[in-house]
Amino acid sequence: MLLLVLGKGKTGSLVTHVARERGHSVRVLDLTENRDASALTAPALAGIDVVIDFTAPEAAVKNMRAVLAVGARIVVGTTGWYAHLNEMKALAIKRGGGLLYGANFSIGVQKLFRLTTELAKLDGYTFTIAETHHESKLDAPSGTAITLQEIVESAQPGTNVEVTSHRVGDAKGEHIVVATGPDDVLELRHDALSRRGFALGAVRAAEWLVNNTGAFDFRDIFDQL
Repeated sequence: MLLLVLGKGKTGSLVTHVARERGHSVRVLDLTENRDASALTAPALAGIDVVIDFTAPEAAVKNMRAVLAVGARIVVGTTGWYAHLNEMKALAIKRGGGLLYGANFSIGVQKLFRLTTELAKLDGYTFTIAETHHESKLDAPSGTAITLQEIVESAQPGTNVEVTSHRVGDAKGEHIVVATGPDDVLELRHDALSRRGFALGAVRAAEWLVNNTGAFDFRDIFDQL
């Protein structure tokens, strides 16, 4: 495949490396080369199989609009833009493009989501969530923490799950779900040792999306990878 990676940050750069390891050709654009999605024209995207976005929330929305408007495919690892999710889903379906988004592209985190779904079925417990990321992460709470919060609150109607966010150094990403009951405490924890898991998941997502059109949450399709 020929992939276009948007973003030369820590994760975006690793996506490029992993994609090449897996035998794909890669082009890369940073913010200055693609300001306001100006580089994502129909001719420029004609030979691209899948775009992968690891930029920033505002830039990601503009990038999605440009890619989906011409019926192309995009994997979005950026978070913090979900207020526009319904708009992006509708555009993907209307134009026959492909959108695959996710709060987290780590397979381990996907398992954490499923384990949290089971944990959240407990009655008589109070739930809290804590997350830690690097100092330069723009959104807080993280998209992963928000997803965990939604999972618990869906299973526990009427509850408000507290999320605590920390921004420390170059932390790769830690998420902890705690269920506290009258007699015991249960804890689920995922601690990323490197960003490679996120990058690999995004590349595998692109390999899946190249054969699909529509709008998809990574949580719903990662078992198919």
